[in-house]
Amino acid sequence: MQIARLLRRIGRGDVDNVAFADLVRLLRALGFEEVGGRGSHRVFSLPGSTQLVNLQEEKGQAKRYQVRQVADMIRRYDLKLEE
Repeated sequence: MQIARLLRRIGRGDVDNVAFADLVRLLRALGFEEVGGRGSHRVFSLPGSTQLVNLQEEKGQAKRYQVRQVADMIRRYDLKLEE
C-alpha cells in the first residue's frame, strides 16, 4: 500500500487490516527511528519525543491498538510526509 494512502486511512480511524510491513514503512517515512526490539517486537522512537511505539506483528498484520497509538502520535505531533 502507498504510504500516503495508509496515512490518510489511519488518520480517519480505519485501523483494521494494516499490514505490519506497511506500518513500519510509514513510521520510517515520518521520521521514526527503530531503537530496539526482539523477535516479533519492534520499538520505535520519534526524535524530540520521549514516547516509544512498540509494534508486534501477528500473522503479517499490525495489532489494531498499536495502529491507534501510531495514529494518536501522528495527530499529537502533527506529523506529515515529506513531499
